Amino acid sequence: MSTVTIIGSGFSSLAAASVLAQKGHRVKVLEKNATPGGRARQFQEAGFTFDMGPSWYWMPDVMERFFERFDQHTSNYFDLKRLDPSYRIFFEDGDRVDVPAGEAELYELFESMEEGSGKKLKRFLEQAAIKYQVGVNHLVYQPALSPLEFVNKQVLSGMIHMDLFQSVGSSIRKQFKNDKLIKLLEFPSLFLGATPGNTPALYSLMNYADLKLGTWYPMGGMYRLVDAMYQLALEQGVEFHFNTPVTEISVHRNRATGLQSGEQFFPGDQIIAGADYEFVENQLLSPDLRSYSNPYWKKRTMAPSALIFYLGVKGSISNLKHHNLFFDRSFDQHADEIYTHPKWPEQPLFYACVPSKTDDGIAPSNHENVFILMPLAPGLNDHESIREKYFDLLMTRLEGHTGEKLTDRIVYKRSYCINDFKKDYNSFRGNAYGLANTLRQTAFLKPKLKSKKVQNLYYTGQLTSPGPGVPPAIISGQVAADLLSKHSNP
Repeated sequence: MSTVTIIGSGFSSLAAASVLAQKGHRVKVLEKNATPGGRARQFQEAGFTFDMGPSWYWMPDVMERFFERFDQHTSNYFDLKRLDPSYRIFFEDGDRVDVPAGEAELYELFESMEEGSGKKLKRFLEQAAIKYQVGVNHLVYQPALSPLEFVNKQVLSGMIHMDLFQSVGSSIRKQFKNDKLIKLLEFPSLFLGATPGNTPALYSLMNYADLKLGTWYPMGGMYRLVDAMYQLALEQGVEFHFNTPVTEISVHRNRATGLQSGEQFFPGDQIIAGADYEFVENQLLSPDLRSYSNPYWKKRTMAPSALIFYLGVKGSISNLKHHNLFFDRSFDQHADEIYTHPKWPEQPLFYACVPSKTDDGIAPSNHENVFILMPLAPGLNDHESIREKYFDLLMTRLEGHTGEKLTDRIVYKRSYCINDFKKDYNSFRGNAYGLANTLRQTAFLKPKLKSKKVQNLYYTGQLTSPGPGVPPAIISGQVAADLLSKHSNP
């Protein structure tokens, strides 16, 4: 029986582990932290249950498709609830818009904000649906080792709808003029780690995921998905080793022989690295075995990092939904401070999640569970005084929108930022989301799933194909596992 040893237990690693075990491999997962999940871990304090990272459950078909590989369903592990409204957006003029789950209500909302935009949205989403079907059902399940993988009947027939040579931003702005509608439609591209102007128009498929497939919530928190995948892996016979950081990939004659963790050695016939790609290359391999140089990594456009606050607040909070986007300052300025002239932002946009609006089991009675996230450029200096400065700024803005004094009601507070991403996940420059999906970093232009130098070493996760986000990570793990199995026997 072939042994596959996997570094990390994030979504991509969990997916790869179950697929490989199902195919007959003996699978061992080495995780540096105490629990599975990677960036999607969870912690409990003062009666609150906080998801540490991902908070949006989109593209439920991707998760369902994964579990169906094992004759299972997500409903066997947790309950999903569709949110309505999907989210609330706060704008600079004090206006706020709730994005409805219903299709008819959505068209009515657009029409009320821009005459004729209801019909335009319908056509836009019809095109986005084609992109979604081609992109998610065909493109992202390819290993992206060669451009030739994408030359097939389904992809070629869908090319006319792909808008291959324009950006999401330009595609949206050609059809809609209302600034608020533009912001609403451009928002999903931020999950891809780049500005709408630098994100290929193919990714308007995210609008289909957002507005048609909907925003969901697994009762108990996003960690329920992690736990479901962990339980599934255990059911397949996967062996987990927690608190086991990998310190070296042992290689003999260009073949990995196993993983070193301190004094302990874990042999492996094949290796999958679900940890940060740059870390694995530069810290776990000798220079002659690295597929990509330091200059290569320095030239990559990284998705943002984030400053996060986990708050427990006494009493209910008015004017907030489960998901809340604050576009009440200049998007262009904040984007410039992330991507073009990296620095701590002057007037940042931010996001607030209050899952206790949906799930009263994650906070004590008469309390709210609040997650606040501010995107920022990776690689910045991070220290407590800066975090506190932005905490005061964000809370002042939040209190202005809610009309309530929230700061005095905080009973629990924890911050998380660049230094924490580096320490907990060996994250390159402290990024939170991986590699940005720009035109020059899409598909076969990403770091490869298979090492160029070590014959039996494979990669998975948000710095390789298909890219950042929970569904792409789950897909990445499956693709890496299938690729490995294609080149080896159990």
